[in-house]
Amino acid sequence: MKIHKEGFLIIAFAFVIISFLSFISIALVPFAWLTYFLIFGFSVVFLWVVLFFRVPLRKINYGNHILATADGEVVAIEEVTEKEHFKERRIMVSVFMSPFNVHVNWYPFSGTVTHVEYHPGKFLFAHHPKSSELNERNSIVLEKEPGKDILIRQVAGIMARRIICYSKPGDTAVQGKELGIIRFGSRVDFFLPIGTEIKVQMNQKVKAQQTVIGQFKE
Repeated sequence: MKIHKEGFLIIAFAFVIISFLSFISIALVPFAWLTYFLIFGFSVVFLWVVLFFRVPLRKINYGNHILATADGEVVAIEEVTEKEHFKERRIMVSVFMSPFNVHVNWYPFSGTVTHVEYHPGKFLFAHHPKSSELNERNSIVLEKEPGKDILIRQVAGIMARRIICYSKPGDTAVQGKELGIIRFGSRVDFFLPIGTEIKVQMNQKVKAQQTVIGQFKE
């Protein structure tokens, strides 16, 4: 495991704040047991911040399939009208990332990035069905070949305040390589072509780089 580069500054800032609060607790709190309790609580928060930016070293499940882009729980599998790019009926598979999941995002298959667009918006709870359309979000269209393309939507949640995406139109994507990260609780939606064989179920826990969420129709 390593720490994501986007976390270095935040971790350093959290360390300074936690150290300051701990010093204040030692200096001002009159009860030793309460001081120890507060320092323990501050330490837990700091550990959570560090672990939030963890990047696990995993064996990538390479293959002619669509891998999960994010860790989390499948909260939606439904046919919808994708209004932003394809403007047609698509199968939407949504993965909710809790604050305790890994929040780095990876490419689900190898191909070409054809579209990237950021949308400012609200910060509704990422589990909310409308969060995909109303929240701050970033869309990436990845094409394997004509007729085999998907839209990956990074959606900010109630705690998330920044979506980071490294993808640009024209980029060559490699299955399992990083495309970005979302800070502190969020969601990723996949808009797949009708006819795609879905390999996951509702409420299933998935892991990026390893869990197969679908297979393109041949």
